Amino acid sequence: MTTLSLTTDFGNLNGFVGTMKGVIWGIAPDVNIADISHEIPAQDIRTGSIALWRAAAYFPTGSVHVAVIDPGVGTKRRAIAAKLGGQYYVLPDNGLITPMLEDAEAAGLEVCIVDLDKPEYWLPRVYTTFHGRDIFAPVGAHLAAGVPLEKLGTVINDPVRTPLPKPVRIEEGIEGSIVVIDVFGNCSTNIRASEITHLESAILFIAGQVIRGVLPSYGHAKIGDLVAVTDSEGFIEIAVVNGSAAKTYGIKLDDKVRIQFNA
Repeated sequence: MTTLSLTTDFGNLNGFVGTMKGVIWGIAPDVNIADISHEIPAQDIRTGSIALWRAAAYFPTGSVHVAVIDPGVGTKRRAIAAKLGGQYYVLPDNGLITPMLEDAEAAGLEVCIVDLDKPEYWLPRVYTTFHGRDIFAPVGAHLAAGVPLEKLGTVINDPVRTPLPKPVRIEEGIEGSIVVIDVFGNCSTNIRASEITHLESAILFIAGQVIRGVLPSYGHAKIGDLVAVTDSEGFIEIAVVNGSAAKTYGIKLDDKVRIQFNA
C-alpha cells in the first residue's frame, strides 16, 4: 500500500483537506493518507517547506508527498512533481521543493522533475482558486496508483529555488537565525549541533539573553529557565523549560543567534 502525505496551510475549518482526500481516494482507493500539517501559516512557503523537509525523510520509500502552500494559485506559476531519491513530491513551483532538492543533489540521488502540463491527470474541471483539489490531489493519487512520473508532464531542470538561510562562520564562532518556532514556543535555529565543538561550554546570544552551554534535554534545568538544547532534527534550539521562549522573550522567526565557541 502506497503512502501519500498532505501538507497545507488550509487549516481544518472549511473542509478543504477532506475534499482533497476524497479526490485522492476516488482515484486511488487503497492509498494510505498521512497528514503532516494543515496548520502552516497562510502563504508561508518557508515554514511549509521546512515542515515537509523534516518529515518526509521518515516516510517509506516510494511515498508521495502532496504539499499546497500556494500564494500564486491561478497565476502562471507552474505545478510540478518530482522524484528525489526514493520519495515523490507534488507541489507548486514556488520554492517549496528547495530543501528536499538540495539534499537529494548533495547526496547524489536521482532527481527528476516534471511540469504538470498533462490535463488528463487533473480533474475534468479546474478552478483557478483550488489547484490543491483540482490538480495536486489527482496527480498525487495517480502517482500513488502507479502512473510513471514522466507521463504526468514534461521534464524540466529549472525549478524555482528559495534556499533557506544558512549560518555563517564568524571569528569567535557561528551566527545563524531562528527558522522554526513550534507549538510550544521552542525556537529552532539553522545551526546544527554537529557544527559546534564542546557543546557544554558554548555561549549563546539571543534576544539580548546569554545562555551558557547546550543541555542534553529540557529536564536538565529548572522550570522557567531559558536553555539551549539539540532539537529532534539535530539543530540548536532555544527553549524555556515548561514554557514558551517565543512568548517570554519575544523571539521571532529570522532573529539572529550567535554562538561563541569556548574550548
